[in-house]
Amino acid sequence: MSTDSLFEQYGPAYKWLATATAMLGTLSMTLATTIVNVAIPDIMGNFGMTQTKAQWLSTGFLAPMAAFMLVSAWTLQRFGMKWAYIGAVAIFMVAAVIGGMSQSENMIIFSRMLQGAMAGIVQPLAMTVIFTVFPERQRGIGMGIYGIGVILGPAIGPAVGGVLVDWISWRAVFFMPLPACLLAIVFALFFAPGKDDESASNDFDWFGFALLCLFIGCLLSAISNGQRIGWDSLEIVSLFVVALTSFSGFIIWELVSPRPLLNIRIFGVPGFAAGSAIAFCFGFGLFGSTYLIPIFVQDIQGYTATTAGLLLMPAGIIMAAAFPLAGYMTDRVSAPGIIAGGMLLLAVSCWALSWADVSTLPWVIMFWIAVGRLGFGFGLPAISTGSLRTLNISLVSQGSGANSFARQLGGALGVNLLSLGLDVRTTHHARAFTDAQTVNNPIALELLSKIQAMGASMGLSPDQLVPVSHQFLKQIIEFQAYARGFQDSFLLLSFVFIFTLVPVVVMYRAKQPAHSSTPVVR
Repeated sequence: MSTDSLFEQYGPAYKWLATATAMLGTLSMTLATTIVNVAIPDIMGNFGMTQTKAQWLSTGFLAPMAAFMLVSAWTLQRFGMKWAYIGAVAIFMVAAVIGGMSQSENMIIFSRMLQGAMAGIVQPLAMTVIFTVFPERQRGIGMGIYGIGVILGPAIGPAVGGVLVDWISWRAVFFMPLPACLLAIVFALFFAPGKDDESASNDFDWFGFALLCLFIGCLLSAISNGQRIGWDSLEIVSLFVVALTSFSGFIIWELVSPRPLLNIRIFGVPGFAAGSAIAFCFGFGLFGSTYLIPIFVQDIQGYTATTAGLLLMPAGIIMAAAFPLAGYMTDRVSAPGIIAGGMLLLAVSCWALSWADVSTLPWVIMFWIAVGRLGFGFGLPAISTGSLRTLNISLVSQGSGANSFARQLGGALGVNLLSLGLDVRTTHHARAFTDAQTVNNPIALELLSKIQAMGASMGLSPDQLVPVSHQFLKQIIEFQAYARGFQDSFLLLSFVFIFTLVPVVVMYRAKQPAHSSTPVVR
């Protein structure tokens, strides 16, 4: 049935029924984005995964999501709203079951990649539903209600995931979104509009999409494996060469293609290009910190998955509360000014977390996480609005997709690079601490003396004490190095947010309303 027919059948209430349909699918996808993060330490222990491999549990979701956001428009034209939505949600459910029943690390990573791809299709479709069923004067209300579903998942996901991990198993987090998915399919059967028979199905840019996937896949693989295999090895160098070649080919192809997957020319508008750079850094920090924090509070501070989730929950609620306020302010205050304020809050938050260690009180961790999430809550609406205001009105639809793609790509690279940075800095600190454990080190001598005294009181011989002492010192060194690695990673995030102020200034200088003389990109 068409949208008009559904309005005739259900009356004015239809727009709310369609919004509920969109929210259910979005809630399922956003819940899956964050709910797995608190389970990562348990999954690593179950499969014996290294840090660089475990980051694919997050990167494997975000990277396909970024690429498949560009596929969403074609699936809408090819299959219609109803069956594109139902098909994507159904495949997402199959992927969730695969993840929950995985018997190997590769299978669980595959499930996350499939989930991310379907999330990339569903989220733009859901936004299209809102713009279709609401008149222009009410779209703000519709997007505000829809935004609840976008924010609710990340807000409650870590807390719910923590409870499931501690009370049941890490596998339960994969099954958690299934009820909402089933309900979304039922709603879509009744309330999602079908395909318009008169609408033409445009040819899809398969070649451009293949080049994009090749670029993302090779780049992320090279970054995640470079430390282990060797940055100058033939395999890693080849991956970087293929990534660079495919990226260059993608840019050239999109410039000459009659139906480009991504309109590269809109990045010629300085304000929009700056907004996309901000969105990239924003995604880098948002998803990177969401990946790091649950692991830090569990592995370093020794909290359970439930406690880790509860530490993150107030911050998620604060971010959700800031979201509508930021949207209101963006209509009345300069968007670059709001973005700058959000980035400064984020920089301060990450700088403070770079001092956290095993002895830091939980309420201190909770406070600084909340400060950062407040910055995210103010930044996201302002970034989207500030970027799109610099475009001609005819380019807003293309700009929205490009901006979302930049944010998701930044998130995928953020998790990837921060995981690499954590591994590199942990190794560096471990070597430094090991070199410091000499006979002239008074701390090492005092610790060894205590271990020997304890062992002697237990009746252990000197020959038995030596390996015990060295093993104990090794564990302490590894733990200290791991904690320092996290501190360096948070400090890196702080620098990223400070750097983001540069494109914010560019956006401020280039900002102009959509009806102004912004050049139309053809």
